[in-house]
Amino acid sequence: MNAGVQHPTAKPLTGWRVLVPRGGPWGDGVAASLRRQGATPVIAPLINFAPTNDQAALEQSLADLAAGAFDWLTVTSATTVDVLYAYRAIVPPKTRIAAVGETTAAALLAVGYRVDLVPEQDNSAAGMAEQLIALEPEARDILTLRSEIAKPVLTRKLSDAGHRVRSVVAYRTVGVPVTERIAEDVRSGRINAILVTSGSVAEQVHAQFPDVPETTLIAAIGPRTAKDAKRAGLEVDVVAPTQTVDALIDAVATFSLPHAADEFAPRTGALPLPGADRR
Repeated sequence: MNAGVQHPTAKPLTGWRVLVPRGGPWGDGVAASLRRQGATPVIAPLINFAPTNDQAALEQSLADLAAGAFDWLTVTSATTVDVLYAYRAIVPPKTRIAAVGETTAAALLAVGYRVDLVPEQDNSAAGMAEQLIALEPEARDILTLRSEIAKPVLTRKLSDAGHRVRSVVAYRTVGVPVTERIAEDVRSGRINAILVTSGSVAEQVHAQFPDVPETTLIAAIGPRTAKDAKRAGLEVDVVAPTQTVDALIDAVATFSLPHAADEFAPRTGALPLPGADRR
């Protein structure tokens, strides 16, 4: 496409309207980061959590957590943070918290929890398990909170290593229909970029926005999320090299603001996915 003309002093995302697919403190933090780059954030939560089908088990586990029954709490998604925050869960000082990646860590910090461990390389349940096992050669008591659809990879690996693990379904992920105004803004191209921060978000983008214009940039937060998005049927234009909000926003900022007749044109740095001939 013809690259949009940028004033030398303009912020890199000046003029962009960017859809932020999650609300709450995390969404507010992303919106603030986008504004610092000159963009107009549009917060439109596409997913939310619904109560677990085993409420008693969750409530008992959170009570035990507050009482100091666990050496570690593992958190594998920002949605799990939403559950902790909704229950006003107390994590005592003796219990350390492991976050699966920078996005989850940022969500924890945003609502006042600390983070003691983030996998250095593999931001996945398997990567978290490997690092915890290396860090803790002795058997520990570990609480793992997960979604209803998550595979018990973390629980299995930690248990096989000799740790005492209590795995609890903390929530069910459900889609949140956007307003007709947001849907029309996407259809008309008034939304210039959509941030995809998880496989669940990708599924909702694909389902709720079947007619995304060619000029709308679809940006995934890291290679793992890009793979999940592909499985969900969503085609991605640019992938942040690491699973962080800053990397995601920087990846979007490598593109000039598209216009109706344009195709994507990277300014510098990140490139669109090879063969990203979408939709």
